[in-house]
Amino acid sequence: MATLKDLYIEELQDLWSANDQMEKVVAKMADKTEDRSLADRLRKSQDGIRQHAEALKGLIEEAGGAMKKEHCKGMEGLVAEAKKHALEADLKGPVLDAAILAQYQRLCHYGIAGFGTAKAYAEALGQEQAANRLDRALDRIYESDDYATELAERSKNAKAA
Repeated sequence: MATLKDLYIEELQDLWSANDQMEKVVAKMADKTEDRSLADRLRKSQDGIRQHAEALKGLIEEAGGAMKKEHCKGMEGLVAEAKKHALEADLKGPVLDAAILAQYQRLCHYGIAGFGTAKAYAEALGQEQAANRLDRALDRIYESDDYATELAERSKNAKAA
């Protein structure tokens, strides 16, 4: 990498990989939770993750980058933690749901950091349309994170206690 544009393209490729990894683990968490509202929210999140992946592919193409994913080791680690602490843990009911929410939020926060970085690069490169698309994705990720926070604070953590 020699330029900010190269860094921007690599960030988009990394996010594409991160999104694919996140989608798979979110699907597993949706299947494992016993709470229907949480399962529905996680499935809705999967749709958003797929939309983000499509947007990332379009942005990579528009930037002239290779249509390939750059394996995201950061998300790989978060997925391993989600599996360990929520999917493979011997938890049930509200405690399981609290663990799933915590892991989901960690995944969301990684997305917020990555999409925010890509947006900043797009802005620095004068790519306003790309920055706007990334900003819309960021808004949706923040909404998901806020919803998960509210759900945890209102009911899941209290029931788990």
